[in-house]
Amino acid sequence: MGSQAFRQGVDTLLSSYRAIPSDGTVRLAKKTSNLFRKRAKNPYPGLDVSGLGQVISVDPDAKTADVAGMCTYENLVAATLPYGLVPLVVPQLKTITLGGAVTGLGIESTSFRNGLPHESVREIEILTGEGELITAAPDGEHSDLFYGFPNSYGTLGYSVRLRIELEPVKPFVELRHVRFTDLTTLQATMSRIVAEGSYDGEVVEYLDGVVFSSDESYLTLGRQTDEPGPASNYTGMGIYYRSIQHDSRVTPTRDRLTIHDYLWRWDTDWFWCSRAFGAQNPKIRRFWPKKLLRSSFYWKLIGLDQRYDIGDRLNARKGQPPGERVVQDIEVPIERLTDFVDWFLREIPIEPIWLCPLRLRDPAPAGADMSRPWPLYPLEPQRTYVNVGFWSAVPETSGRPGHANRLIEREVADLDGHKSLYSESFYPEDEFDELYGGEQLRLLKKRYDPNSRLLDLYAKAVKRQ
Repeated sequence: MGSQAFRQGVDTLLSSYRAIPSDGTVRLAKKTSNLFRKRAKNPYPGLDVSGLGQVISVDPDAKTADVAGMCTYENLVAATLPYGLVPLVVPQLKTITLGGAVTGLGIESTSFRNGLPHESVREIEILTGEGELITAAPDGEHSDLFYGFPNSYGTLGYSVRLRIELEPVKPFVELRHVRFTDLTTLQATMSRIVAEGSYDGEVVEYLDGVVFSSDESYLTLGRQTDEPGPASNYTGMGIYYRSIQHDSRVTPTRDRLTIHDYLWRWDTDWFWCSRAFGAQNPKIRRFWPKKLLRSSFYWKLIGLDQRYDIGDRLNARKGQPPGERVVQDIEVPIERLTDFVDWFLREIPIEPIWLCPLRLRDPAPAGADMSRPWPLYPLEPQRTYVNVGFWSAVPETSGRPGHANRLIEREVADLDGHKSLYSESFYPEDEFDELYGGEQLRLLKKRYDPNSRLLDLYAKAVKRQ
């Protein structure tokens, strides 16, 4: 992209900001989103971020990259991988933007050793609600904004440029899929791998899991290798999550992917959600254009369903109730993982579900509050959590909108966990305030958005304004 093109993009952004009336709400003018919550239509023109979609520069010696805020991870990886480098955490879907993963959180199978995407950010250039461009870093005048920005979802401003750390990778990832017949053993094994960084004498650099039922679950363990050899491909007829399953209760099955295909292994079928569109039916998949086997296309289908209520109309024709969308990622401490999954499988009829362990990086950056370094999503340092992801719908039979989602919110809170805010939320305002750093957010809003040009977090996440 280059610095000149980037600055032109910034000029376009600032011009669009000035075009918004002084009493108008400032929001992005985006054509796409990875959010699963609807929002009210903005009567004012949005911020033009069309010039902020690429990598500005890569420094292979320093192992850093300067990246425009709207750059997708697909474009980011394409720019860094030729140097044998990638971001420390690469979220699963190609169209997630770096700015979105930082302000809205992200996670992947390196998170048990590298934390979350915002932890590998060295500095952020942010457009605040007041129209100022501020560079925030772990120390200095705007360190409060640096630490408060993650999980703020555009309520404190929008990232214009981010400088991030990169890590070296080898050409291939060798996988082992280890089967478990009970969740207690899976939990204990996951905890041990996180602590030791190895399993059965082999290093583990990537770690996630899938639960298909209470007596069939898997951990997938990955290690980098530069040894040449054949690699599997799951961008055609093969479906990655089905490759995980096997009959052996003792010997792990092994697989091998290029590092590129490993990073995007979930995107082709949006984990397992492409089955809702028939894309996993062999008769349909054979004729499905390969370029449309990706999450960005499924998003378009979701958009049509939301616009025309296609799913509920089809259910009504079958005499079935409408569906309540249960699309969430939650985190619970690892010692409560079995409690949550047992409860979930009993109460919410959705499978499979995804597991991904995470720990905040140690040590925390200079200037951080060691007890809660990231106040708007206050995970405890030196504590292991597990992200549980489930993405489907359940019959809406209670007559209470959001009933299943609210049950999940209560259970997660009882287990000392949190949930991500990219999807629908139903918290009362006082509970939300306590869980997501309400007092700290108010202090930051007072400093960086004193005229409330940006929405507050409760309005965006729960009221869906």
